[in-house]
Amino acid sequence: MSKVLIIGAGGVGGVVTHKCAQIPGVFSQICLASRTEAKCKAIAAQIKRRIQTASLDADRPENTIRLIRKFKPDLVINVALPYQDLAIMDACLATGVPYLDTANYEPPNKAKFEYKWQWAYRSRFRKAGLMALLGCGFDPGVTNIFCAYAQKHYFDEIHTVDIMDCNAGSHGKAFATNFNPEINIREITQRGKFWENSRWKETDPLSVHQAFDFPEVGPKEMYLMYHEELESLVKNIKGLRRIRFWMTFGQQYLTHLRVLENVGMTSIKPVMYEGKEVVPLKFLKAVLPEPSSLGKNYTGKTNIGCMIEGIQNRRRRRIYIYNVCDHADCWKEVKAQAISYTTGVPAVIGAMMMLQGKWQAPGVFNVEEFDPDPFMAELSRLGLPWVVKVMRPGQLMVK
Repeated sequence: MSKVLIIGAGGVGGVVTHKCAQIPGVFSQICLASRTEAKCKAIAAQIKRRIQTASLDADRPENTIRLIRKFKPDLVINVALPYQDLAIMDACLATGVPYLDTANYEPPNKAKFEYKWQWAYRSRFRKAGLMALLGCGFDPGVTNIFCAYAQKHYFDEIHTVDIMDCNAGSHGKAFATNFNPEINIREITQRGKFWENSRWKETDPLSVHQAFDFPEVGPKEMYLMYHEELESLVKNIKGLRRIRFWMTFGQQYLTHLRVLENVGMTSIKPVMYEGKEVVPLKFLKAVLPEPSSLGKNYTGKTNIGCMIEGIQNRRRRRIYIYNVCDHADCWKEVKAQAISYTTGVPAVIGAMMMLQGKWQAPGVFNVEEFDPDPFMAELSRLGLPWVVKVMRPGQLMVK
């Protein structure tokens, strides 16, 4: 039985709190903290168990240090903004508490996926005898573990991986993002990047796309992007010749995004307005729907998985390992849509792995560096069942 501090009360924070509350044998006490404590109290009111709440500005380590010393958690789960990762890691080091997050650090003034800032903490966590687990959501997170599981059970060598993220749901809004609009739009408008033949290659944003017939969803157009799990998987999955990340988008979403880009509303460079500096993307975030508000009327499903090809027993093989998640089912269970659910549940499982000693080592780690089997067992049990579909070697992804 352990005490856990959850930082962040958005859609994912709500799911993490709900799911931790369902497992009192592991999470005996829960504190949910956010800049706006009212959000924490609203989530706590949905749960039958007693959930402590706190107001926390996590931008400054000293604020988190004070809360940690007051609550004395056994683990900090960071589902706040990626900008706050380093400050929260500093607070964990100062107080001797292990750390877990779902997304890598991003500097506020530069849209860039890179683990270098957090990997630089490896020696400090190792010397402190503490563990930090990075990217324990779905992608990154479960997709990394799918690769590790395939490497352990299905392949002698993995040659290619295509991570495919499909949201075929409908929330009824003209334009909205499924998680923090600022982070989501920064991610999508970056240049695409993938790894092939031992080097990184770049593409113009959303310029490479193709169709795929997703199980339980149907044919969808998916677009090549760069995503942070590629950086760690290149290092940890041996024998890779190519790895790519794809995400589906509807034409209505892309049209709105293109217009917003053309008029400068997706920019992160400040502009002067009425004598004050305003970041256009931050203003856009303020007027777009709050992602956690989308769940009630969300319909449809997500399909997120990995198409993996390689060699086993000197023969080529290809598998598709994936999860399908229903938006409406997620709302019934935890008052959230599937994007938040698929991120929050893996964070809870990662926390369980750490607190139960199944994943334990001093230092900073990505999830694929640990045994995937106990995680995969809990994934199905806690609401994200997975399927391994054996494909014909060399079978085209495109329908």
